[in-house]
Amino acid sequence: MLLLMVSTYALASEAGHGDTDIVQRTVNFLLFAGLIWYLVAEPAKNYFASRSNEIADELNKVQEKLKESVELKKEALAKISEAEKFAEELAAASKKENKILNDNIMSQCDSDLEVIAKQHETKKDFETRNMVVEVVEEVISETLNQSSEIFDREAMANVILKKVA
Repeated sequence: MLLLMVSTYALASEAGHGDTDIVQRTVNFLLFAGLIWYLVAEPAKNYFASRSNEIADELNKVQEKLKESVELKKEALAKISEAEKFAEELAAASKKENKILNDNIMSQCDSDLEVIAKQHETKKDFETRNMVVEVVEEVISETLNQSSEIFDREAMANVILKKVA
């Protein structure tokens, strides 16, 4: 402040000498610019420094997010490859299980067919025996009805033996 007051007093002059006052104006401008620099320089420097720090912090945050996303991408790719391997293993296991189940079902069907065939043969034999018994009973009853008058017992036994044979 003292410099400002001294410079104003020292450089103040009257305009009538025929000289221009360029020197005084230049000194006044330099004093004004210095004063403005003194008042504005520190806040401007602080503002630009804080702005630079904010930009650097934002850049660091973006770089951290980028690193995180790269890591997440790597993890996702690893999970995808694991899932593909699991799918291949599952498909192979499913095919094996399908073959085993198919073989079991086919063997069960073969067993069931054999059982059904045996049951059919048994039933056929049973029905054949029943039919033979019915025919024999029918022949015997007819023979007995007819033979009681015509044949004797011995002849009837021979007829029965011939029919059964």
